[in-house]
Amino acid sequence: MTDTLHRPSGPVSVAAPDPVVRRLAVVALALGGFGIGTTEFVAMGLLPDIATGMGVSEPTAGHVISAYALGVVVGAPVIAAVTARMARRKLLLALMALFTIGNLASMLAPTYETLIAARFLAGLPHGAYFGVAALVAAHLMGPQNRAKAVAHVLTGLTVATVLGVPIASWLGQSLGWRAAFGLVVGVGLVTLTALWCWLPFQLKFMRATSPLTELGALRRPQVWLALLVGMIGFGGMFAVYTYITTTMTDVAGMPRGLVPLALMMFGLGMVLGNLVGGRLADGSVVRALYLSLGALCGALALFVVASHNPWTALLVLFLIGLTGSAVGPALQTRLMDVAHDAQTLAAALNHSALNIGNATGAWVGGLVIAAGLGYTAPAAAGAVLALAGLAVLTVSVLLQKRG
Repeated sequence: MTDTLHRPSGPVSVAAPDPVVRRLAVVALALGGFGIGTTEFVAMGLLPDIATGMGVSEPTAGHVISAYALGVVVGAPVIAAVTARMARRKLLLALMALFTIGNLASMLAPTYETLIAARFLAGLPHGAYFGVAALVAAHLMGPQNRAKAVAHVLTGLTVATVLGVPIASWLGQSLGWRAAFGLVVGVGLVTLTALWCWLPFQLKFMRATSPLTELGALRRPQVWLALLVGMIGFGGMFAVYTYITTTMTDVAGMPRGLVPLALMMFGLGMVLGNLVGGRLADGSVVRALYLSLGALCGALALFVVASHNPWTALLVLFLIGLTGSAVGPALQTRLMDVAHDAQTLAAALNHSALNIGNATGAWVGGLVIAAGLGYTAPAAAGAVLALAGLAVLTVSVLLQKRG
């Protein structure tokens, strides 16, 4: 399938002259993704510790995860629009500073209410950071490597699932849950230093827009369709991931002490899938979306059967992480294409959409379990979500051809 999309001549048309500058800049941007990925997922594993420390029930403590996700959904469009005229280098530094402050506030929060507020604050820069970082990386690496550049930035997030989250969880269990957020604060400070030293000042030549221009993305049906693909299709992966501990112990028969191995297999799949997805999308964005979503649908359906054996469950869980993560770079690039001159808002909204997808998958998975269908049902429901994402993508492509 050949893409016939408009490729903007603005932010992604100029590559940095020095390959070393490009690599160091992308490493700095990925470091920020590592910190964001660590803080996003580590709270899930430390909920009992947070609940005990704050004197609340575990379901009530779960609101700290919802508060962070709400910060992502709200912060992405608001920050992207309000800061449209701001220099990209300065904006990235400001976003990482806000992220670090939010996690410092989480570490020091004296009450449950202040912790909720701190998690919301920490989530605000999430989507805007990834959106701007993706555009900056694409600008530095040139139009022929746009999706690969996006994938390199997202590598920080996927590596966090393999390294950052387990290390932060271990710290939280050994030294108290506040130590996990202390680690994230350290990563934030390192990222700020790396961005200051390695992000080139040439970024001032990236074309500035305006709040009205950025908000114009919301008038484009193709932007909404691309976001809908993420909200629905990406949710299939999290329908399984949210309930993976009980699935692996009660269905696959794996000892609880080996559940971290399952999480690591999923994380390794995400790391590889992110890189593969970037390469595929540089060939054809639409083809990459069809391949990744189609493969995710197949892997989720296969998990319904494979989850009854610990070894096959581990293998297919790796495939779910791989195929689900491969969606990210292609979807980010698709949004950059269909948004035309409002790329910052569209790129930031991608992460709002994916967080809604996380919540959608968890909600749908919970519904089928509550209906008495068992812990293999979330995978079946996830396959249906991935299939629905493919249907929305098909509508988008057909409208594009007609237009």
